Amino acid sequence: MKDTIEESVEIAVPVRTVYDQWTQFKSFPRFMTTVKRVDQVSPAMTRWQVGVGPLRREFLAEIVEQEPDSLVAWRSAEREPWHWGDVSFRPKATSQTVVTVRMVVRPRGWAGRLMDSPKRARRVVRDELGHFKEFIEGMGDASGAWRGSIRNGRVEPSEPNPPRSRVPKWNVG
Repeated sequence: MKDTIEESVEIAVPVRTVYDQWTQFKSFPRFMTTVKRVDQVSPAMTRWQVGVGPLRREFLAEIVEQEPDSLVAWRSAEREPWHWGDVSFRPKATSQTVVTVRMVVRPRGWAGRLMDSPKRARRVVRDELGHFKEFIEGMGDASGAWRGSIRNGRVEPSEPNPPRSRVPKWNVG
C-alpha cells in the first residue's frame, strides 16, 4: 500500500533564496519538528534522523535529481525504498515562491503506525512546510547554498567543460 501526498505553500521570498535555504539540509532540525538531525554524507547522499516523541528512525536518502531554483528529488536508500518524492520551486512574482512537496510513502514498521493515515501524513507535511515558510521569511536570506546539479544520482559539474590548464605539459624523465 502506498500513500501519495502533495502540499504547497506560498513564500514571500525570491525563488533563489528559498531554494538555497532548502539545500541546507543540516538546518532542517531548526524549523522542522519531526527532523532531529541531518548529515550530508556526500552531495547526493544524506543521513536523516526523524521522530515523534520517543520514537526515532534513521535512514539514508539519495538525491536523484537536483536542478538549482527548480527541483530536488530523492528516494530513501534502502533495499526497498519506503518513501520518495520531490520538492519543486516555482517563482510566482519577483519576490514570491511556490514550494510544492510531492511524496510517495509506503508505510511499514513504527513509521507506518505514526503515519497511519494519508490525512495525518498530509498534515505533517503541511505543518513542516509552514515551519519552513516562517523560518525563511523570518531570515529573509539563505544561510548558505549549494548550486550544483544532480542527474540520475550523479553530481554534474557546474561548468559543462572545465577550463584546461594553459601551463605547458613538460616531459618528465
